[in-house]
Amino acid sequence: MLKVVLITGISGSGKSVALRLLEDTGYTCVDNLPVPYLHDFLERATQGGLERIAIAIDVRAPGDLHQLPEMIQTLRSQKIQLSVLFLDANDHTLTQRYSESRRRHPLTDRLRAKGESPSLQACIDTERAMLASLRESEHTIDTSDLTPGQLRAWVRDLIQIDRSPVVLTFQSFAYKRGTPGDADLIFDVRCLPNPHYDPELRPMTGKDEPVAKWLSQFGSVENMVSDIAGFVERWLPLYMQDTRNYLTVAIGCTGGQHRSVYVTEQLALRFSHHPSLLVRHRNQPPANSAL
Repeated sequence: MLKVVLITGISGSGKSVALRLLEDTGYTCVDNLPVPYLHDFLERATQGGLERIAIAIDVRAPGDLHQLPEMIQTLRSQKIQLSVLFLDANDHTLTQRYSESRRRHPLTDRLRAKGESPSLQACIDTERAMLASLRESEHTIDTSDLTPGQLRAWVRDLIQIDRSPVVLTFQSFAYKRGTPGDADLIFDVRCLPNPHYDPELRPMTGKDEPVAKWLSQFGSVENMVSDIAGFVERWLPLYMQDTRNYLTVAIGCTGGQHRSVYVTEQLALRFSHHPSLLVRHRNQPPANSAL
């Protein structure tokens, strides 16, 4: 069966990073493929014996972008294993990235041809509107707070994992860096005892044994883990019936280093029987980051 990864999303969100990662892992990659050519290209690829293909399609493709959601559904009904990754980032991050790269937004000339004098923000807003239906229906990765290395690791995990049943992801994050835009469920564990105030535990993370031992002594921590696990266990079957492919559960504390990491790891242990399980730690210090 032909395995296809379709990468789309907001310009400046890291699509090139993801596509290069797939190329490095043996995928035949095509960037900026026009939507009308997608079906014929995949048909020829199948006839040519290709097994793994990655394709980037976004607002650079002129016209016909509105046909992409329907085309995706058609391809999924055929004998093609199709994964769609929608990459996104917040406006502040996108503006900063464009400022650093000094590149123009791909919609600049198109909007100018309509008699407009588009600012970068106007281009971003237009692009979000054009891609709104795709973002709502496909798996989104918010790259606002990710390094290129983290994004590559996350994409690698997603393409290697079996997509049936729902891919369940537990993800820790820091509230001081903002809530992750790719989360389906968010739980706040800032009410739990904080190891940050212990000088010996402060440089560690929730994955380190001393921190885990310290947190495990509190009944409130155990109760929080049990309550979140019970909620997910109760409602996961309904999410699966909703024909979704991914469910991301985000656990947040102030710094994203101790409590949220520990709770995320404990939840992953409780759901270790789930066939498709991912664990992510968005804001761990680089020296301790699993990504």
